Amino acid sequence: MESEGQEGDMQLELDSVIGFNGHVPSGLISHPDREHLIYPLGCTVVIENLNKHKQYFLHGHTNNVSCVAISKNGRYLASGQVTYMGFKADIFLWDYAKRESCGKLTLHKVKVEALAFSPNDQYLVSLGGQDDGSVVLWNVITKEPICGSPASSLSAGHAVGVSFSNNRDDVFITSGHGTLRVWEVDLQNRKLRPTECQMGQLKRVVTCLVVAEDDSCFYCGTSTGDILKMNTKTKLLNSCGPQKGRFTLGVTSLNLLKTGELLIGSGDGKLSLCKEPNYKAAKKVQLQGAITSITLRGQGHQFFVGTSQAQIYRFNYSEFKEELVATCHSEAINDIVFPFGTSELFATCAKNDIRVWHTTSHKELLRITIPNMTCNAIEFTRDGKSILSAWNDGKIRAFTPESGRPMYQIENAHSMGVTAIAVTSDCKRIVSGGGEGQVRVWEIGRESQRLVESMKEHKSAVSCIKLKSNNRECVTASSDGACIIWDLVRFIRKQMILSNTLFRCVCYHPEEFQIITSGTDRKIGYWEVFDGSPIRGLEGSMSGAINGMDISDSGSHFVTGGNDKLVKVWDYNEGEVTQVGIGHSGSISRIKICPLSQYIISVSSDGAILRWKYPHPV
Repeated sequence: MESEGQEGDMQLELDSVIGFNGHVPSGLISHPDREHLIYPLGCTVVIENLNKHKQYFLHGHTNNVSCVAISKNGRYLASGQVTYMGFKADIFLWDYAKRESCGKLTLHKVKVEALAFSPNDQYLVSLGGQDDGSVVLWNVITKEPICGSPASSLSAGHAVGVSFSNNRDDVFITSGHGTLRVWEVDLQNRKLRPTECQMGQLKRVVTCLVVAEDDSCFYCGTSTGDILKMNTKTKLLNSCGPQKGRFTLGVTSLNLLKTGELLIGSGDGKLSLCKEPNYKAAKKVQLQGAITSITLRGQGHQFFVGTSQAQIYRFNYSEFKEELVATCHSEAINDIVFPFGTSELFATCAKNDIRVWHTTSHKELLRITIPNMTCNAIEFTRDGKSILSAWNDGKIRAFTPESGRPMYQIENAHSMGVTAIAVTSDCKRIVSGGGEGQVRVWEIGRESQRLVESMKEHKSAVSCIKLKSNNRECVTASSDGACIIWDLVRFIRKQMILSNTLFRCVCYHPEEFQIITSGTDRKIGYWEVFDGSPIRGLEGSMSGAINGMDISDSGSHFVTGGNDKLVKVWDYNEGEVTQVGIGHSGSISRIKICPLSQYIISVSSDGAILRWKYPHPV
């Protein structure tokens, strides 16, 4: 076996990212400079310029980012992560101006639940997750912990949120499951002194919290769907509302405007503008997905809202109308394809939907939704008149690419879901593969779709199908450890390639005398099409399966991506890595070189789409 490329590989240049992790509570933050949005995506923190749409990436976390905070004057960012059971979860401090890490704080186990900076940026308070249960105060300048304490009493549940007072550097508040505490910091004795807030008979899970500008009181949103107003001085419940018509599925996000009005986001996707004392909604807007972040731009004339379905909206206070700024898949992406001969558009598919994107502007041009179904593979027909899709309910569905209108569907195409699809260059035939291992050829007419032949050789799911340019032959890769080259005229097997692996991807070399394969054994195999004999094998990755592979139009280079989260560009003849792209935080599921070899686009299991500059001259 020949070895993988060494450490001296060039870095691939990351052009841009489509993606936003909407499940992080208050993860979307508007920077005080009013020009940038900050949000987490997998294990990176993205800083995006709102005017120029330029993105910067803060890399460092080894696992998904679970919380983000920004200091009052915007000099520092802090982000926490999750990790595996028994390991410590890091907090990174970032210098915003330099866009780089200026400290790593490690104390909490398994997960960092929430973070908050003190008003003059001297201190950072961090809250550990359920398995950690401690609250720690850090000195931002020295990066040292000052003191720590269990976050909630033994009889109460675990804390999930923390907020600093707006004017005092020694008072902060933690909230959570049956716990609400105001803490005072005793710096001389390095102690944290909590006071339980008295709620009388109320039992509540506090999901989010916002402190009034003068610190006189603070507002708590609860999973019951009401708002509690607490007095900071006396720690007593001041008022609670609304009594009737609570917020459906709980209050999931909360912010306070300068006018004294509250912006309330609920689990059913409604954004409401409310006033005390009855907290009745004066204005309401329905959005897609549970609202997880509300962040004010400057004084709050404009604000941004993030939802769990990875949508980011912009609002103007006066109009209170939503404008969709960014959107992405919130589930794992299964496939990406380009239309024939153009790199201006591409399509991706995931659970529930297929989306068509404009490559350079990231605008979502079309969304085709089939609720509760998963789309496993997609393909554009050569003439660009339809998008073919393979679904886990065993149907092949065809849609128009402009409007997304259904054209036809083939019922019961495969018994265990359709897992792979390919279309001939004359757009008259479809070759599909299923979860049960059958390869089927369909004839597509104006009005009808006819099964021409069914070929039963594979014992397990077909993962990839590639057609030869003359449409007389195809190769199928399967997770049963076989790649089969089929004759599509006589519908018989020509060659069979066996290997001790679950094959994930296969590509014809443009000259069509060789194929390359890869899969779970991390090896890249070159094979002779004529007799199926192995030519050579390369070590494709140090860890994890290779899930996606694509070869350039000239055949001089190919790209791979897999569970090691790295994009690799290979020289076909030398069999060596020429560039490595670091940026994904989930396993890469598919990867494509665009038709004119300008970009490489890779998609991953965390719903992110990354666009890389293609490094070689065409």
